[in-house]
Amino acid sequence: TTYSTCTQDFEEEKGVVKFRMSMSLSKDFVQMMGFPPPPPLSASQHKRHAQKTTKYVELIIVADNREFQKQGKDVERVKQRLAEIANYVDKFYRVLNIRVALVGLEVWSDSDKCPVTQDPFNTLHEFLDWRKVKLLPTKSHDNAQLISGVYFQGTTIGMAPIMSMCTVEQSGGIVMDHSENPLGAAVTLAHELGHNFGMNHDTPERGCGCRMTVDRGGCIMTPSTGYPFPTVFSTCSKKDLAASLEKGVGMCLYNMPEVKVLYGGQKCGNGYVEEGEECDCGELEECMNPCCNATTCTLKGDAVCAHGQCCEECRLKPAGTPCRESSNSCDLPEFCTGANPHCPANVYLHDGHSCHKVDGYCYNGICQTHEQQCITLWGPGAKPAPGICFERVNSAGDPYGNCGKDSKGLFAKCEARDAKCGKIQCQGGANRPVIGTNAVSIETNIPLQEGGRILCRGTHVYLGDDMPDPGLVLAGTTCGEGMMCLNRQCQNVSVFGVHQCSGKCSGRGVCNNKKSCHCEEHWAPPFCERAGFGGSLDSGPMRLSGTVHSPFSSQREESQKAEIEIK
Repeated sequence: TTYSTCTQDFEEEKGVVKFRMSMSLSKDFVQMMGFPPPPPLSASQHKRHAQKTTKYVELIIVADNREFQKQGKDVERVKQRLAEIANYVDKFYRVLNIRVALVGLEVWSDSDKCPVTQDPFNTLHEFLDWRKVKLLPTKSHDNAQLISGVYFQGTTIGMAPIMSMCTVEQSGGIVMDHSENPLGAAVTLAHELGHNFGMNHDTPERGCGCRMTVDRGGCIMTPSTGYPFPTVFSTCSKKDLAASLEKGVGMCLYNMPEVKVLYGGQKCGNGYVEEGEECDCGELEECMNPCCNATTCTLKGDAVCAHGQCCEECRLKPAGTPCRESSNSCDLPEFCTGANPHCPANVYLHDGHSCHKVDGYCYNGICQTHEQQCITLWGPGAKPAPGICFERVNSAGDPYGNCGKDSKGLFAKCEARDAKCGKIQCQGGANRPVIGTNAVSIETNIPLQEGGRILCRGTHVYLGDDMPDPGLVLAGTTCGEGMMCLNRQCQNVSVFGVHQCSGKCSGRGVCNNKKSCHCEEHWAPPFCERAGFGGSLDSGPMRLSGTVHSPFSSQREESQKAEIEIK
């Protein structure tokens, strides 16, 4: 797993306190704060204009027991602070057309529900495991963040997995409440959420544009930020986000949150249509909606609707109108229902389904390949190294070649069958990694039996840097015919049951992540066995028109081929 940490070092320079990545907290600042001493994908023909569509992160914030104690053991005081943190984060992300909706707060007032220690790595793992096993089954949400009163060891004040938004296993992070002002923790949370979205740091070599100078705070994803706290995103962050969304990161963010679960109560002007409201376009000074009265949150005149991709000029679009195109080879399109102004929630191909026109398999709505990751690490021209590189390097069980860590925290050797699920090995590309960190190239020359040698290129980041191991192969990456990397093992995609699911679609559709059939045009869900409008019960009906492109015929052939191979 690739993680990102937010670390800080504080020094005063011309009245500005800087937080510098991968260094240590100064003694003066520790005393002052009262701490205890211790590549983007190429666009497909179905490219979604994701940046133009509002995304909603349904966020849960958890405060650990130490945070509860720091706030005077006052539960309401803790909740008020967490709500204020969430409000700041929502404001930061609005300019990116992302709303951060606080759908839950939890305060561990009695004791921590998972181990929280000064070791940020262990704390993150424990928190994400708790979220998966305990929190997700009881409370629907997209992302969870732990606000901790614990002073993490070293320089870390936050940590989060990279490009993990919406995943069951890793959509979350940990944040140290390091400042008396809640804005400090809010900036760190926004930073970690940015990493969940796939944003890297704004390092000098990336040439990022930031409209705020350093003395005015700089940008949220810069590796050197401080007082005043940053509140804006750079051009690099916006590009990283666009690339991630196009790739399929954040598939769960296209549905409106259930307004009844929003924390903080109902309010006209918060941008969410709640009970008793016909519309809500935000505060009066920010409302630009011609269909909505910002003062009363009611529709103007004879308007039927005011919001949503299926509302145009205050009227509902006809059923079957495309409202969200597929964004990548694992995504599926959505269509207006004719009865709702909002586009149906996003759906995508079932895990283990063959990617459309790409040699790989879908996982969490993304088609992961070694080639794609090599390009991300090394830039254009990079490609995966031959299999012998993976086998030789990853059999070492050291920081430079491994299949992750075992239960004792030691680097694990890769079995030959799992070698392509360890540290990724590439060839070509730039002279050094282009991921915007202090990653270094680890090159290995392997002699061949037939003579000559082969060069394998891996990456390594020294402990304490922003990305401890950006070179591990991502979960869901193809590792062989009908095989995929899961938990550092090369496993058969049949574990997902995709061929059983697709088998009920009568050969005229594909299985989506809801385990429903997404039918071709002219065939009706739920099982594509009768004539109808196409689409699915989840995504709305396709329009009966020759102008609407159907991507399913070639996918059906690929799916049937994959099923034969798996069986």
